[in-house]
Amino acid sequence: MQEEKFEEKFGDKEVMCVNVDKVYDWIVKENTFDIFPTSPVTFTGLPAGTSLVGATVTCEVVPATANPIEILSRVDRQFCIDGKNICLQQLTIRKNFTVTVVLTLATGVVFRSTGIPASRNEMVILCAPEGTDVEVTFTELDCFVTSTGTLTLAAAGGAVTFSALVISVNSCQSIQSTFPVTVEILADFCEPREDLPTACPPPSHPPQCPQLFPDHGHGHCRDHGCH
Repeated sequence: MQEEKFEEKFGDKEVMCVNVDKVYDWIVKENTFDIFPTSPVTFTGLPAGTSLVGATVTCEVVPATANPIEILSRVDRQFCIDGKNICLQQLTIRKNFTVTVVLTLATGVVFRSTGIPASRNEMVILCAPEGTDVEVTFTELDCFVTSTGTLTLAAAGGAVTFSALVISVNSCQSIQSTFPVTVEILADFCEPREDLPTACPPPSHPPQCPQLFPDHGHGHCRDHGCH
């Protein structure tokens, strides 16, 4: 009787256990900081004697390939929120980037520098107890050159000295603390979608020569040409 009531209540649905990442805490944060690349900045293929008059300097920034995010420390701290004491974690996060300086000559020729490593330490407060994973996703990441000073090309080429190169990096980031859990849900099993119909082309054959075969008589020569 109990089984019949269960089937009547839930129909074709079934209680399932699935593995998911539980989000313990989630913030979205904007951060802007300046970096001051040391001179000279090297550019592959920049020949000696290149004129830097009228050249423009821009930049590109991406997360570092190795260890883009590092959790340097995780410290428990007590906070009073809505009149209640709660234990949260103060995280020190290091974000590592690779910055490329883009040099565009007055002639339109573009040179990109070798990657310049840059790091930024940031402190955030999250519910992220020991054992949780901290994931940082950049929803926006860009940079712009705020100052270059004077540009001087090395005598042998390949490198440019900036008297006052300053690059500002702006990031919008989603920071989450997560932990894998197994949860019980009521759901339907997924069914595969239908296969897309594929139209088969009709059989083809090479062009024929009806004027020659079968033999309908070749008493008169006609110029049919090739089509």
